[in-house]
Amino acid sequence: MALFAYTLGAMTMPATPPHWSTLPHAPAPGTQLTMLNDLPDGQATLLALDTGGGPQQPFRLLLLRSGTQVTAFVNRCAHFGVPLAARQDLLIFKPHTSITCNVHYARYRWADGTCESGECEGEALIAVPLDVGTDGSISIGGAGQTPGSHQIPR
Repeated sequence: MALFAYTLGAMTMPATPPHWSTLPHAPAPGTQLTMLNDLPDGQATLLALDTGGGPQQPFRLLLLRSGTQVTAFVNRCAHFGVPLAARQDLLIFKPHTSITCNVHYARYRWADGTCESGECEGEALIAVPLDVGTDGSISIGGAGQTPGSHQIPR
């Protein structure tokens, strides 16, 4: 399955973004990601999961923590399909407000991943469902879950 179509040298995205689980090397539901204590409030954290693609083709995730909410998106710009940032130190974000692609500077809302500035305005990052255990463990959510923010259990 081709995820991108090339037209006159320009990359275009499909009209409907793919479901996260159909992307190459998508992790299985239940895959352990990190612990809640490892995500400071207001931090955007990049993860590269080796789920079969090896270190050259990891499944790239972006985790956002805002108070009692943890949200996950595929680390892939809706405009051009490249990672928003290749490394943590290159990630551009304003805590609790926005994430910016460091390739084309498209800006996405923190809360829902919708592009609010740039060539992809109105499109969105691909959300990934999460489970947060009572012990603080964060893992990929179940197949039937709606992707988006996950409330931290008390």
